[in-house]
Amino acid sequence: AFFWLLSLLGASLLWAVSVQLSTGREDAALPLLPGAAAAAVLLQELCRFACFKLLRKAGEGLAALSEDGRSPISLRQMAYVSGLSFGIISGAFSIVNILVGSAGPGMVGIHGDSPHYFITSAFLTMALVLLHTFWGVIFFDACERRHAGGLGLVVGGHLLVSGLTFLNPWYEASLGPILILTLCTGLWAFGTAGGSFHNVLKCLSCKQEPEGRVVLYSALQVPPEE
Repeated sequence: AFFWLLSLLGASLLWAVSVQLSTGREDAALPLLPGAAAAAVLLQELCRFACFKLLRKAGEGLAALSEDGRSPISLRQMAYVSGLSFGIISGAFSIVNILVGSAGPGMVGIHGDSPHYFITSAFLTMALVLLHTFWGVIFFDACERRHAGGLGLVVGGHLLVSGLTFLNPWYEASLGPILILTLCTGLWAFGTAGGSFHNVLKCLSCKQEPEGRVVLYSALQVPPEE
């Protein structure tokens, strides 16, 4: 979450400098907003990479201190926690102004605006939290394997989601594709973490051993740490 806040600080400073260098007024600098949003996305992914490097270093330190020479926290666990933290803090900042506005005065739609503003914002925030969690898993795995294609798809997907929000208040054109992308990215992250349809079926079933002990299978087949 701290790394995401650093990216927000960098994006805010970049926007302030851009406004001062262009016209000096924020309302007149609105054409610069798409470029500023893209820069904010790139800053977030850069901070995600810095978070990966820091956690990887911390994992090596924990492995050096452990008795068996292995870190008690796997890289996949770090990726999940990092992505979830990015998502929660990002969702909190994206919804807080909307919640403040919902307290009034006035009513949504009184001037012909969409009455679905609040429910759509809630779904978009939910998708953003999930996407950051999924992106964290995929991003860390791509960095570990040095797979440039995975990194490019994560950054490209983040830019696409950010760009789709500019279609609001045409919510049908923004919310639908974002939810579809969330589902596809979730399946991708599930496969990246070692999940498979066969493991899901095993997870949903229970195996009865001769002693009467029930064994529950995990849906994620996590290989041992290298």
